[in-house]
Amino acid sequence: MTLTIDSTAARLFAVPSPVPLMLTARIPHADREIADGRLIRVRRGIVTPARMWSALKPWERYTARVHAVSMTHPGAVFCLESAAAAIGLPVFGEPRDIHVLDTPGATSRLSGGVRLHTTACDRIITDVGGVLITSVRDTAIDIARHRHGALALAVADRALRLDPNLTVEVLVAQNESRISKRGRRLARWPLHRATPLAESPLESVSRAVIEWLGFDEPELQKEFRSDGAVDRCDMWWEGARVLGEADGHLKYDGSLQPSADAIRKEKNRDRRLRNHASAVTHWGWADVVQVTPLRSALRHAGLRQRTPESSLELHTLSSLLAHPTRRTP
Repeated sequence: MTLTIDSTAARLFAVPSPVPLMLTARIPHADREIADGRLIRVRRGIVTPARMWSALKPWERYTARVHAVSMTHPGAVFCLESAAAAIGLPVFGEPRDIHVLDTPGATSRLSGGVRLHTTACDRIITDVGGVLITSVRDTAIDIARHRHGALALAVADRALRLDPNLTVEVLVAQNESRISKRGRRLARWPLHRATPLAESPLESVSRAVIEWLGFDEPELQKEFRSDGAVDRCDMWWEGARVLGEADGHLKYDGSLQPSADAIRKEKNRDRRLRNHASAVTHWGWADVVQVTPLRSALRHAGLRQRTPESSLELHTLSSLLAHPTRRTP
């Protein structure tokens, strides 16, 4: 493996632990505080305030666990979802294992929740805020080779947004040039479709499901001008004049602005967009996970399925994301 220290990348991409992590050896009566429920053990030797831990989303807990392992295993090189968590790429739910690269020739194994991976392939390793991880490029390729295509597409899309020097051509070429053939063919589907225009994991996963449902590929981030305003939609089907919006619901929960204001602005925006479209349709995570609601929404908006549905991809994705804690905003 090649070690590259890039302080600029660290400033841009490092994701800190969402909760304070403390060594139990430095806390007087740590076992008593754990027993009383004031502290919770993140992993052996590492604790955090229980109240703060319980407020975390599943993917935030995973990020904290990655940082906890970096404290107990200094010098560990994180890969796959663990690198994604540290670098700001999407993580879906709370993966079971922490993924770490070992030296070539070692034995791949699972120990204490840490899964060691061995590889003969070269990787670029980057230091982000003191945590060693596979580069944005290599993390996206690794996930594309080993994970479901829709999840891999979300990671590859975000990777192109995070790293302005990264392109689809670079991702595709690097995947093809790796010595190992394992996962090469699997990775081609998400890497060839990756785009920095997708602004959220929901948009990325929606694009995958839309293709597997047999609908035409939409244009992304189309802008429309009316009433002195410029409105941009997530997806646009020119032939059917259908506009689609993938709503993650975060903008409606009051965390960014009062919910009533958000709803009012959305209605006004939809009104303006209807001047340009025959239909405006919205969907959220539940619609994508269940597949049927998204299919119905697109059909009702006037879109036609041009190719047969890819039942295997749709079924396996629904199984992966069926539980609410598996979804990510």
